[in-house]
Amino acid sequence: MSIKVLQTPNAPAAIGPYVQGKIAGGFLYASGQIPLDPVSGAVVGTTITEQAEQVMRNVCALIEATGGSVAQVVKSTCFLHDIADFGAFNEVYAKYFGQAAPARSCVGGLDLPKGVLCEVEVVVYLG
Repeated sequence: MSIKVLQTPNAPAAIGPYVQGKIAGGFLYASGQIPLDPVSGAVVGTTITEQAEQVMRNVCALIEATGGSVAQVVKSTCFLHDIADFGAFNEVYAKYFGQAAPARSCVGGLDLPKGVLCEVEVVVYLG
């Protein structure tokens, strides 16, 4: 099995010792996306809604770089700084996935990189 590193300028560059994602065995394993602007690297937004929008744009950019779509996401893991933001986060999340919602875990009460309010990672079937 070959393993390919995903690299796209349309999503934020890694801010640590990791890659944007890896493609292996017909799956994309995407690193968690936080609300960073792909060009400037700055945090976008101050509310959960604004930050969730940017996170989902970044997730979509990774998926699109493979030629895939959100309908192919089989699993997501969502991280929230404050679980009280669950409802507002879900409104944004549902906009992007709609009827194609994947299996999901969501945990809250976390300190996230750069002090952001949310992070999302996905596993995408590309085969």
